Amino acid sequence: MSTSFFFFFFLLLINLTFTAQSLTHPSDISALKSFKSSIKPTSIPPYSCLASWNFTSDPCSAPHITHFTCGLSCSDSNPSFITQITLDPAGYSGTLSPLISGLTQLSDLDLSDNNFFGPIPPSLSSLPKLNTLTLRSNSFSGSIPNLARLTSLDLSHNSLSGVLSNTLSALTKLKRLDLSFNKFTGPIPKLPPNLLELAIKGNSLSGSISKSAFNELTQLSVVELSENSLSGTIQPWFFLLPSLQQVNLANNSFTRVEIWKPSNKNSDLVAVDIGFNKIEGPLPVNFAYYPVLSSLTLRYNRLRGPIPWEFSKKATLKRLYLDGNYLNGSPPTGFFSVQPPVSGSLGDNCLRACPVSSELCLKSQKSTSICRQAYGGKPRS
Repeated sequence: MSTSFFFFFFLLLINLTFTAQSLTHPSDISALKSFKSSIKPTSIPPYSCLASWNFTSDPCSAPHITHFTCGLSCSDSNPSFITQITLDPAGYSGTLSPLISGLTQLSDLDLSDNNFFGPIPPSLSSLPKLNTLTLRSNSFSGSIPNLARLTSLDLSHNSLSGVLSNTLSALTKLKRLDLSFNKFTGPIPKLPPNLLELAIKGNSLSGSISKSAFNELTQLSVVELSENSLSGTIQPWFFLLPSLQQVNLANNSFTRVEIWKPSNKNSDLVAVDIGFNKIEGPLPVNFAYYPVLSSLTLRYNRLRGPIPWEFSKKATLKRLYLDGNYLNGSPPTGFFSVQPPVSGSLGDNCLRACPVSSELCLKSQKSTSICRQAYGGKPRS
């Protein structure tokens, strides 16, 4: 045989070997077909990732010029497995097929900003490698299945409902949880112990913030629970969570806040927003002793009495919103001499001698009659 024949045969062998190594496992192809078939064909635009999912080609075979151009990633193994599905926000509408559980090596699933509906299939819990589940901004309904292996879960902006179960605490690997803007009710459940970030904004959670729910959360740095129906007293232990940095409890129905000074000035708390509640009593002076606190909002509550001078001496404080309360007396002069000046508002209170030259005093104060009524008919001091 000629040398050219052997050379041709060698090239053909290399090509066949490369093709064989890049073939997707049959069970993954089957699961991908089920996934796509659960989506309404009329919701798949011709320019979208799913439109390129043509199963006449192998999903993991390179190059991806016309087919499977985007939306998934594959392993380098032989055979190949699907490791990630990240769909584009093309307005896909359909259900999430339970047969997606056939993607045994799937680590990341992101269907955000589409129009998926129906329940989140419990079969997701059988995926041994699934770490990140992002279903944000869809129309999923029902409850949350057990997803114990996840490190990140974002189900925000859906139509999920029901009482959050204490079984959430079984998600021991979970670092980030976002359930904001759903229809969850009831109290805050016992939370996963290794959380770094918690967001359940814009639901209908009720009851108080219980210590048992936050027990063992030594790494929790961000808490976003605004726009719910939480009530009662915010207890002093809460602000002393050892890694806490940002807190938003605005737009609830809290009536009281108790706060202790951090021991040895040891705290990472940077920003607190508990505005638009029903908090009564004096302005909690101990917030001024949190060493790196830079933003404090207590606007539109029912606070009374003077503004403690300690706040005006706090060098780290950059934003202070106390408007919409019944604070009286003269604001500390230190607010108006510091450079750069503190931003925010002290307006809509019962303060006197609040200089209109300062941004803090641009909003006018309450009328004398309203302030006298708030203080039992006594003139504001």
